[in-house]
Amino acid sequence: MPLRWRTLPHLLLLTLFSVATSCSAKEAAFENTAVVRTADLGGAIVHVMTTYAIKSLANGQDVYTVAFTKKERDSTSFLEVKVKGQKDPLEIRERPFYANAKFTHVDVLLPKKLAENATLNLVVETIQTHMTEPWPEYAGQKENQAMRYTSDLYVLSPYPTLVQRTKIKALAPRIISFTNPENVGAFASDSVASKSGATVTYGPFNNLPATADYDFIKSHQQPVTVRYYHDQPVLEVTSYKRAVEISHWGSNINTEDNIILHNAGPKLKGHFSRVDYQQQTYYGHPVPHILHSLRLDLPPGINNVYYYDLVGNVSTSRLNIAPAVPKGQVAKQDSNLELKPRYPLMGGWNYTFTLGWDADLASAASYNKSSGEYQIEVPIMTPISGAVVDNLELKVVLPEGATDIEVVTPYPSRAMWLERQTTYLDTIGRPVIMFEYKDLTMRHAQKIYVVYKLSVKEHFRKPFVVSAVFFGLFLFTFIVRRIDLTIHKKRKTA
Repeated sequence: MPLRWRTLPHLLLLTLFSVATSCSAKEAAFENTAVVRTADLGGAIVHVMTTYAIKSLANGQDVYTVAFTKKERDSTSFLEVKVKGQKDPLEIRERPFYANAKFTHVDVLLPKKLAENATLNLVVETIQTHMTEPWPEYAGQKENQAMRYTSDLYVLSPYPTLVQRTKIKALAPRIISFTNPENVGAFASDSVASKSGATVTYGPFNNLPATADYDFIKSHQQPVTVRYYHDQPVLEVTSYKRAVEISHWGSNINTEDNIILHNAGPKLKGHFSRVDYQQQTYYGHPVPHILHSLRLDLPPGINNVYYYDLVGNVSTSRLNIAPAVPKGQVAKQDSNLELKPRYPLMGGWNYTFTLGWDADLASAASYNKSSGEYQIEVPIMTPISGAVVDNLELKVVLPEGATDIEVVTPYPSRAMWLERQTTYLDTIGRPVIMFEYKDLTMRHAQKIYVVYKLSVKEHFRKPFVVSAVFFGLFLFTFIVRRIDLTIHKKRKTA
């Protein structure tokens, strides 16, 4: 069965390709008049915004190159580049990255060719995962949660930079400590680190050469670490398995999520005390980094919602269902589900639960009469605020007999394949599309579009099979009832 795949237009396209232009030519093409990097610290996620004020040094320049260290690029799960003040992202092309390289380049296609001395402001947005860690690694039930974040002092760029700054922000002005860099006299004064409230600023650094250079990295680059208190649970979803099953005869689409939630904060030191926990809750001073409850936004108009864990049904959950809206219209509000786990989720603990619901197929499907194609919208996941999804597996089960399957994804998956699943009353099995993703955040909570055809004959396959089964049972019963299975006694002979 053919399976075609493409990505949505006007979204990011990450493609590997060889760049014919030499690196030295790229270095002479632009100059950074100012570079400002701002890292907003969270729990398992760090949101980084880097603004480049660029100046073209030659006519006809339409490709600008940004650089990342290997560690930074490996931890980046989301990358988007825009012109400051505009909504549409620019197309980016990533160069081949070699295993022994210390940094990598990403080319940004500018909206137009720049003349000599023309200026432009670019905003590079990245989301980093697993770049923070609890420090110390263990904490008592009543102790605060401390985290640390390590980054590089200088922003890498293949172009010279006149002024550069780096700002690292925590959620609250509770900075424990930060690194004071040394040996920066070539580009700034000896004191380049300062703290104001919840922000630690490094710089300004003046008249930097091209920093995406092995000699510069060896001589000047150095790590900086910020330790801070974080008063929210550090959440990771170690496993997220979503199964979406489409039924035309039932006019229903069923979604079921199997989730393993992990508190990646400091591991609990000692034993858990239920008495201390109840006292903290009673007096209104619960420990903020312990997960007490979880709120999820579900689609409007859902029904038959169920939620259970390894023990059974959890009756402490609360659900508010928003009214359904016709397909194509924007819902004013979502359904809200507040989950209260069976036990408070301490640092280092896991919680496994299953969540599922049904919805009217018309809310997610449309039919094109001219082409005879159905189109289904399938959300990749239900986002959990502040959490990173380490591994996600999405299974889309199509109706039996679906053909000409085509998949449209907002961004590439790590793996995608087609298989078959046979359940009760199936004859040839149902097509199943499998996706695998890694390190997803709330910015990845988008939709996959599945297009397929289902002929009239296939629509009647299921009732024909059901009728045949009932007719076979009736015929079997009819025959069996007319078989005499009585055991007769033998007559005694005289």
